[in-house]
Amino acid sequence: MKAVGLSHSLPIEDPRALEDVELPPPAAPQGQDLLVGVQAVSVNPVDTKLRRSGKGEHTPPRILGFDAAGTVLAVGPEVTAFEVGDEVYYAGDVTRPGCNAQMHLVDERLVARKPSTLDFAEAAALPLTTLTAWELLFQRMPYQLDGRRNSGRTLLIIGGAGGVGSMAIQLGRHAGFTVVATASREESRAWCRQLGAAHVIDHRQPLAPQLQALGIDQVDAALNLADTDRYWQVLGELLAPQGHVGLIVEPAGELRIGDPYKAKCIGIHWEFMFARARFRTADMIEQHRILTRAASLIDAGELRTTVSARLGPINAANLRQAHQMLESGSTLGKLVLEGWD
Repeated sequence: MKAVGLSHSLPIEDPRALEDVELPPPAAPQGQDLLVGVQAVSVNPVDTKLRRSGKGEHTPPRILGFDAAGTVLAVGPEVTAFEVGDEVYYAGDVTRPGCNAQMHLVDERLVARKPSTLDFAEAAALPLTTLTAWELLFQRMPYQLDGRRNSGRTLLIIGGAGGVGSMAIQLGRHAGFTVVATASREESRAWCRQLGAAHVIDHRQPLAPQLQALGIDQVDAALNLADTDRYWQVLGELLAPQGHVGLIVEPAGELRIGDPYKAKCIGIHWEFMFARARFRTADMIEQHRILTRAASLIDAGELRTTVSARLGPINAANLRQAHQMLESGSTLGKLVLEGWD
């Protein structure tokens, strides 16, 4: 089968950073695994991080990719939720080979039927970021999707135009929050407004004066999706007593957990979307349930895909372009690739 592999950790400008390879197809699925014919993928910061952090030579080449949409080709003997021919979408498991391959094995508990109103590329943009934002807001933090319970609350999202931010804006708005997102460029500010942010402020400027100009002296919740260290003290000061902060980026240094966090009893919540699959937790099936619910909201017009660019078929050259665009730090939403040469 065709795949795109990583043999050495190299700068993305090097043509050998990601290469087209031919690999044997996966073995027949066992247990609760599905064998999926991959139709489309999207690219996430985790792909660039894993590509850069590898050591030595990978033999056979390592396959990255943790967002896919495709068609079920075969099912393991313990599979109960899917049949051959089902169209599915999922993020998968960082401890197993990724989805940048024509055929891919994935546990059914991490998979859902793709939204019927989206094509494969539009669906492939969604799983990792939807799961990250959903788990953070509604499972790690003490909020509910029911908008009535969050009416009157303000949610500040640092990094609103990125992949996770694009879904967090939509979910926060759907849940009844007044969403304030940060973005610096005019196109990223417009993107955040289109997704449902009530206000957009510039993260290159001090946040407090911009919020005060909007009549907001403190926020009930904040998602720092960009730089944990840079905004740590700032968010501690902006959050209301008994507020909550959600984090997805590991800090570069040591965080001071005392005041104002202790004085205000601010809840600190970490999210790592791969935790359930990595540790084989008893509630792995929650990701199936989340993606199923998200698909119904998408098909009902309550949420939308976050595709910002289609880069062509799935091959090494196009994936290198996607990695390079992500590493520039200026990408809106999600980059997708569809089909095979």
